[in-house]
Amino acid sequence: MSIHPAWLPPCAFLAGRRVLVDSDHPLADTVREEVIRAGGILTPHADLTFTAGPAGDAFTLTGDRVAADGPRGMIYGLFELARGGAAGRHEPSFERRMIDHWDNVDVHPVMGQVERGYSGGSIFWKDGVLRGDLGRVRDYARLLAAAGINAVTINNVNVHAAEARLLTDRRDEVVTLAREFRHFGIVTHLSINFAAPVILGDLPTADPLDPHVRQWWATIANSLCEDISDFGGFLVKADSEGQPGPFTYGRSHAEGANMLAAALAPHGGVVHWRAFVYNHRQDWRDRTTDRARAAYDHFAPLDGLFADNVIVQVKHGPIDFQTREPLSPVLTAMPSTRLAVELQVTQEYTGQQKHVCYLAPMWKEVLDSVHGDLTAVSNVGDDRYWTGHPLAQANLYAAGRLAWNPDPTAVLDEWMTLTFPEAPSELRTVLHRIMDRSWLTYEKYTAPLGIGFMVRPGHHYGPDVDGYEYTPWGTYHFADRDGVGVDRTSATGTAFAAQYPHSRYESTATCPDELLLFFHHVPYTHVLHSGSTVIQHIYDTHFDGVTEVESMLAAWQEASSLVDPDLHARVASRLDEQLRSATEWRDQMNTYFYRKSGIPDTHGRRIH
Repeated sequence: MSIHPAWLPPCAFLAGRRVLVDSDHPLADTVREEVIRAGGILTPHADLTFTAGPAGDAFTLTGDRVAADGPRGMIYGLFELARGGAAGRHEPSFERRMIDHWDNVDVHPVMGQVERGYSGGSIFWKDGVLRGDLGRVRDYARLLAAAGINAVTINNVNVHAAEARLLTDRRDEVVTLAREFRHFGIVTHLSINFAAPVILGDLPTADPLDPHVRQWWATIANSLCEDISDFGGFLVKADSEGQPGPFTYGRSHAEGANMLAAALAPHGGVVHWRAFVYNHRQDWRDRTTDRARAAYDHFAPLDGLFADNVIVQVKHGPIDFQTREPLSPVLTAMPSTRLAVELQVTQEYTGQQKHVCYLAPMWKEVLDSVHGDLTAVSNVGDDRYWTGHPLAQANLYAAGRLAWNPDPTAVLDEWMTLTFPEAPSELRTVLHRIMDRSWLTYEKYTAPLGIGFMVRPGHHYGPDVDGYEYTPWGTYHFADRDGVGVDRTSATGTAFAAQYPHSRYESTATCPDELLLFFHHVPYTHVLHSGSTVIQHIYDTHFDGVTEVESMLAAWQEASSLVDPDLHARVASRLDEQLRSATEWRDQMNTYFYRKSGIPDTHGRRIH
């Protein structure tokens, strides 16, 4: 079965060109391979020259030269030329740009091969062992490098028994994968279990202040970095959703992270320590508990206490990758701590790669406000189209490219040009009609005004308005006969809004419409800044969302002669499902809120 090539066919612009790669770094050999693959000619008398300084990912393009700050910059400059990039200086706004895989070695009985994976199985492991043919991993590394990614974590943040052994007797698999990624300048990281000294060793404790535990991790780090000279470091999910952590021993997250950081420091490695820590055994009757508060409450007091090589990794919103959330307050509350913002490319709450939902416009709003590292949860699998839905490839591409080019529309144009290089301009028009506003369309027919989690528990696909409302995982809409929304104000609610200095979220007068119900419980007759009431906005957006999906499907049908028939059929089948699901969302949401409010639609449309 052939694999759809995604956004980078061979660098055809090199065909017949004379090229000099003036460097003896191993990554220069990668550039030379690309030149030969594309039909270029390696020669000292060149009309295109690649040079590299000692360090850095930035590069400068002139008419006949790629002058890179460091070896990786030569690769990024090559792919920028493939995009037809403009002359001048090109540099990323985030130093480390990492893709996190939630892949499992074995098929987990609940989470499957890839946790929150919607594109088939792992591209790394099959039937519990590393795949024998890693050609596709090499292709994947090339795709990531073309998007400007320079780091990857290869396994799930929820580290199960088999994955824990990647530190020890299965380390050769990590070594092998690191070799493939290194070829394109991508550094390999590993998710680890905080309790590994107990699980893998013979220690009775994983207390981060215990000298035997500290020595165990130092020994592991020494041998690991001896086997993988450019090993990037550890990713840790601790004290969250059942994963072990320093709280077990009465220690802080800073103490837990710093113990691992000390082990890696001699080798230049870093610890990405996730801030996704909250009580998932809440009592829904307790109106003072608020999942949105948790990360700030846990981590803001620790600012300045983390080691220099600890990076606190923060989800971009305070809840869990919902369709619309405010920026996590943690991302602006820890000026003395290295931070990474975490995006979710895999569309757990945004259609699970069955729905078109181009997320770059949402991410831009986040990335414009933060600095540090950029991390993104992968959406690839062993599906022939890499991401299940062929158009979902654009999200993976954007996760890297937004660090270099912050214009979501320009990034989408790049992806289209590279993915469909032979297609007529009509295809670009169709794809823009489908993708440009697809995130806003998804928001309309699912959960507008900042309401989240109205999804079916467990797998999170499809509508279930009260699915999580009375569970220990949290309460998210508080709808009753009088109104809807979560009161997060300081005056009468959970005081989450106060985590934002000079917060515009405290008052309904200044809170933006798109986040109103995230911060306020209001009557159904509350008038939005748009002039519509809350209840009418709910009705209107759900009807409009379905209409917009119908238009997407019609536009794609017009493109039947413009793309490969198999690809057209795959996208058409996904759009059919998107329309079915959008209709289901519309009918359930409108009916639910009509029955709660008793207020009819002013346009008299059918509500069941």
